[in-house]
Amino acid sequence: MTDATSRITVNGRELECRAAAHLSLLRWLRDHVGALEVKYGCGEGVCGACAVLIDGQAVNSCLVLAAQIDGRAVTTSAGLGSPSGGLGRLQQAFLDRGAAQCGFCTGGMLVTAAEFAGAGEALDRRSIRDALHGNLCRCTGYQAIVDAVDDVLRDQGSSSPPAGGWT
Repeated sequence: MTDATSRITVNGRELECRAAAHLSLLRWLRDHVGALEVKYGCGEGVCGACAVLIDGQAVNSCLVLAAQIDGRAVTTSAGLGSPSGGLGRLQQAFLDRGAAQCGFCTGGMLVTAAEFAGAGEALDRRSIRDALHGNLCRCTGYQAIVDAVDDVLRDQGSSSPPAGGWT
């Protein structure tokens, strides 16, 4: 099997990705970068546990080959923190609302929410649920997650985003 070499920015850090042509972005992030916040769930792109942002768009990393993202930027939930190193707005809202129980789905939920929170759209609670439809959670019943995202979106509507964004 042939290896491919790519330059990928992960959470603001430029890295060289040398991976077998068949290696998923999920496996590369976990095994070579140490990004254990990106979870392996179903391996079929239906649970959202492995969601990351690629150039600002939420994508299930189990469905993308590491070799396909040469020159692109990947953000995991760990990369959503504030520029000062603390929790980002979404992360803090999840903490405040108790939106993570076992934590398995949390990373995927955060990056998916970051995509539409970053778009600046005013979403009602039904739209938030619809936007998160590809992320499965077995613990929270989604209410606390929707509450946390709603808090951030309401704050977003009442002020301009901070320099680092709402993530």
